[in-house]
Amino acid sequence: MRIIGVYNIKGGVGKTATAVNLSYLTAQAGYRTLIWDLDPQGASSFYFRVKPKIKGGGKKLIRGKQELDDLVKGTDYENLDLLPADFSYRHMDLVLEKRNKPALQLMKLLRPLSHEYDYIFLDCPPSISLVSENVFQAVDGLLVPMIPTTLSLRTLDQLVAFLDGHKLTHLPLMPFFSMVDRRKRMHLDCLEQLPAKYQGLLRTCIPYSSEVERMGIHRAPLVDYAPSCPAAKAFAALWNEVELRIR
Repeated sequence: MRIIGVYNIKGGVGKTATAVNLSYLTAQAGYRTLIWDLDPQGASSFYFRVKPKIKGGGKKLIRGKQELDDLVKGTDYENLDLLPADFSYRHMDLVLEKRNKPALQLMKLLRPLSHEYDYIFLDCPPSISLVSENVFQAVDGLLVPMIPTTLSLRTLDQLVAFLDGHKLTHLPLMPFFSMVDRRKRMHLDCLEQLPAKYQGLLRTCIPYSSEVERMGIHRAPLVDYAPSCPAAKAFAALWNEVELRIR
């Protein structure tokens, strides 16, 4: 089983679109796939037409009174399951703090699923928190979508500094550019300059596309309803690159 976190400190960078489309592509490739919507906003759950609700909430889950396997929902797609979000996840840090070894609780919850899934994607909330530390401990790789702008790139520096300070340098980082608009000079400059600074930067860039924004209307992965559009092809290329890197 491989666990991939899709994460950025900053919101609005294409994190959920990445998690939804890559989990769909993974399932289409024949892998048993689960996506866990850890963001209390529940965008991934919405896209997959699943109600963002966990019976008993995050508190019961973290306390071990509810098995993850009992909460998993099927999606409309073969090989792809979803663990929905719950609005109570906004308090998950407080629940985790009260547990023994609080940074290892998500790993403990996910371990029993190792025989049921080949890949698990974590759609993470945009923050640095105890939930984030749990994600960093549990994943085999961390996908970091970034818009090619100064503020977005700054969050990558902050993430690297945090991982260094918490002795998590073993964690494979896979940053990549999303929502790229090649008409903008700043975007072009970042695309040219950043590969030299970040050796782990993925080659694939996801272009800005109004079709991605329409995921909320279709309530489906982009690569399902518009597979021939440039952004969908870019997500397919990104998955190919991630699969090679994670293996």
